[in-house]
Amino acid sequence: METCTSPTSSSVTPGPLTAAMLALLRQSSRRIPTPSKCLPRHLKMTQQASHLNHSDFHSARNVAEKVPSFLSPPGTVSSKVVLRGEQLVLKCIASGYPTPVIRWSKMDGDLPTRKVKLEDFGKTLRIMSMSDENSGEYVCTATNRMGFVSHTVVVHVQAPPSWVNKPTNLVLTAEKNGRLLCRANGVPKATIQWMVNGEPIDSAQPNPRRQVVGDTLTLNSIQMGDSAVYQCNASNDHGYLLANAFISIQEVAPRMVGLRNQVVKVIESNRTILYCPFFGSPLPELRWVKDGLTVGVDGGPYRSYPNGTLEIRRARINDQGSYSCVASNFLGRAENHVHLEVKEPTRMIRPPEHLRAIRGSIARFECKVKHDFSLPVTVSWLKNGRHLSLGWRLRREDDSLTIPNVHREDEGNYSCVVRTELDRVSASARLIILDQPDPPTDLELSDPTERTVRLTWVPGYDNRSPIKEFLVQYEEDYWEPGWWKNLSSYPGNLNSVILPLKPFINYRFRVFAVNAIGRSLPSRPSQRYQTSGAAPDAIPTNIRGVGTWKTRMDIRWDALQDTERNGPRLRYLVWWRRRDSREEWKNATTYWLRYTIYDADTFTPYEIKLQAVNDFGLGPESNIVIGYSGEDRPIAAPTDVHVSQTDSTMATVHWTPVPYKTIMGNVKEYKAYYWRESSQLKWLGVSREKKSKGFDSTNSHPMGVLTGLIPYSNYKMYMVVANNRYEGPPSSIIEFQTTEGVPARPRYFRVQQRHMDTLYLDWDRPAEPNGILTGYTLKYQVVNGTRGARTQLDFPPNTTYYSMHRPDRYTRYRFSLAARTQLGIGEFTMEDSPLFTTEAFTREQVDIATQGWFIGLMCAIALLVVILLIVCFIKKSRGGKYPVRDKKDLPLDSLEPKDQDGSFDYRSFERINRVSTLPYPKREEDNKPLRSSQISLDGMVKMQDSDDSLVDYDGGDGQFNEDGSFIGQYAGKKDRDDNEGNLSSEATSPMNAIYSLA
Repeated sequence: METCTSPTSSSVTPGPLTAAMLALLRQSSRRIPTPSKCLPRHLKMTQQASHLNHSDFHSARNVAEKVPSFLSPPGTVSSKVVLRGEQLVLKCIASGYPTPVIRWSKMDGDLPTRKVKLEDFGKTLRIMSMSDENSGEYVCTATNRMGFVSHTVVVHVQAPPSWVNKPTNLVLTAEKNGRLLCRANGVPKATIQWMVNGEPIDSAQPNPRRQVVGDTLTLNSIQMGDSAVYQCNASNDHGYLLANAFISIQEVAPRMVGLRNQVVKVIESNRTILYCPFFGSPLPELRWVKDGLTVGVDGGPYRSYPNGTLEIRRARINDQGSYSCVASNFLGRAENHVHLEVKEPTRMIRPPEHLRAIRGSIARFECKVKHDFSLPVTVSWLKNGRHLSLGWRLRREDDSLTIPNVHREDEGNYSCVVRTELDRVSASARLIILDQPDPPTDLELSDPTERTVRLTWVPGYDNRSPIKEFLVQYEEDYWEPGWWKNLSSYPGNLNSVILPLKPFINYRFRVFAVNAIGRSLPSRPSQRYQTSGAAPDAIPTNIRGVGTWKTRMDIRWDALQDTERNGPRLRYLVWWRRRDSREEWKNATTYWLRYTIYDADTFTPYEIKLQAVNDFGLGPESNIVIGYSGEDRPIAAPTDVHVSQTDSTMATVHWTPVPYKTIMGNVKEYKAYYWRESSQLKWLGVSREKKSKGFDSTNSHPMGVLTGLIPYSNYKMYMVVANNRYEGPPSSIIEFQTTEGVPARPRYFRVQQRHMDTLYLDWDRPAEPNGILTGYTLKYQVVNGTRGARTQLDFPPNTTYYSMHRPDRYTRYRFSLAARTQLGIGEFTMEDSPLFTTEAFTREQVDIATQGWFIGLMCAIALLVVILLIVCFIKKSRGGKYPVRDKKDLPLDSLEPKDQDGSFDYRSFERINRVSTLPYPKREEDNKPLRSSQISLDGMVKMQDSDDSLVDYDGGDGQFNEDGSFIGQYAGKKDRDDNEGNLSSEATSPMNAIYSLA
């Protein structure tokens, strides 16, 4: 064992230091601090490598140094008792100079760091909630550079009594044995004391059948009078426990004390308990019976307990059924029944899955379960552990939860909870809302140069979708103020870039962040930055020379963009000269986008170039562009125009090109003009509409094909050559013919039902026979019911009708008709026979002309037409009137229908007769004979004096047509009083009614 020297005092025990070493320390005039390796083992574990650096200060004050000593607690060893669960408080107060440092340690282990608190600069040790393993020796050590001193506190953890076996009530029968246990823990160990009926068992009336051995009380061959209350008292120095147990001596037949005929439901594969509480004395024997067999005896899936409980470890479908529990003793037997139903477990076959939804879209969580059909389920949704309130926006369906128009507040964990009365399943998924990024912020400009500036910004939140790029836009306040344009884009991992700029522009910038969802809102604009001016950098584009007249050429180009001007007063310097000539370049300056050369030769090539100019200088020259002056009208026509390889709709055209110099420009095409002069069928009229078709001029063998011609026709054609502006003179006109082709469709094709059993077909020849017709082909077949074979009939060209007998009026036919020429059959036209549904409908259609209602309707229509015509005539003739009233007293001899030779004019009589036979209502005067008429015709009309003469019916408007027919008003005698108009008893004339309409 290692020995060390240590300074001592009268109150310090040297411990393991030898006497020689102690004497040596006492004789030394200089205090030497104790090395750490000489400290006891428990001090080495807790000492830190820190020393008091006050030696110079203390030496300066000349204060005497002193070895530590304890003021409290006294001595080197003390003890302390603390109850289990309470806190331990130990204090050490030491004196010495320099001021000692207090350290705490435990001899047989480490301090319980989780429960230890050091207070008062380490003088107080506090341990919360003491337990048995916290008992032991705690060492307090005071140390300074003069030495150390320690004190050991032996801590004992004790506890009041606690039950291990608490005595319980017993119900026994005569001659049975019983036992009561009374066991308790405690520190120090608890003392057990038994009492009977409230008095110590030692002083109670002796009972030879009762025996007490420590914590066990035994009753042997108990009798009916041994019923009593026994008490057990377990106590130690810190408290006591008291329990009562009643021993009852009874003889009771078994009986069931629980609910009868219970129904127990359990989920398949789950553990279940069937309860059967019973009572009896002596204790009945209990057994469980299912389907006539005892269960729970030989193990297996069942386990029976003495209290009547039957446990089924894993319920299966074949375990369901009716169980009977039977309790029996010598006094009798009792029985109860329990019905077990095993249900299918609830399973989630389609749980919700994690979603990443774009803001504004629809998020849908699925939650589909399979459950026992006899168990109703309740589905509820939770968000972040709290129930969702479903309303107008969140919609729950049978198997899903739909969230339309999602926004950031919808993000979170969503749980689907499905409950039945027996089980519960749940699944969760997270909804992540993806959105366009937040706009960048804090735009700053730095490092300006002539053509660049550095732009820096702070990216916004990416809203769960990484930023792919940043788009920088600019706005200038001179050409298009307020109009933002794209400048450039940069990768999403940059936030400081060098921007390429153009001269003479006052810039302002803004930045967009772009991710997979979209583009953010723009950032706030930066401060403005003005670049200096410079000569143009850009070259005008789309330079071209266009001939507008045969001696003119327009030089045209596209303007520079406003941001390409680079300075004020932008203009253009135009250069030109003849191609392949040695003449000098000519130039001109213009502010416009076109310059015209007026003295150019016809269709001459020119070399053209262009420069942009501003007040800061000239820009770069463009490349040389070839332009041509204006074209003139071609002066020659194609020759040797002829046609070969003609067929019914196509002809191949050949020609000899004109010399290039005669085109007076660039040849564009050779164009053929053609028209149909006539048909080869002399009787067929045609349209002479002129058509044209252009052909490529670059073919080595000039030729072209005319298509879409009409067969069997006579055509005429001529050709011209065309440049970009004009067409040349026409060639000589040639003629060609197309060959015969197949005919077009007939003009019409009709199928009619003339009788119930006959179909009548008629047609007309094609509008374009395309040749000489050789006949017609008719095909037909049944289209309803079972399809029959197709029948084909051929007709000569002069036949345009056909009738056929139909055996069944309900059978429908489909007819196809086409014309023929020698080349073949033309296009078919198709028609179906009329459809008749019933025989009554057919008869009504056939006999409609003989129906009475139809005849009456036609008569009524005819009468209405006549009345309308009369009204129209009356309205037309109201302009001129004859003075009939003035002639009413003249004789009617002049009106007799006789010629000068005395012959009778039957035409005049017929005119009068037509007047007299108009459908006027009869009057009393109508039966009187006509005045001045002595002649009768066929004994029917006799002209005599009558008050109802035509001159009496003037009405003021009566007139005769040129044929003598009367179209005036029939109004009654003119000399009748005007008051009698509406008071007359005669019927109103229909002519009056008609005239009133007019």
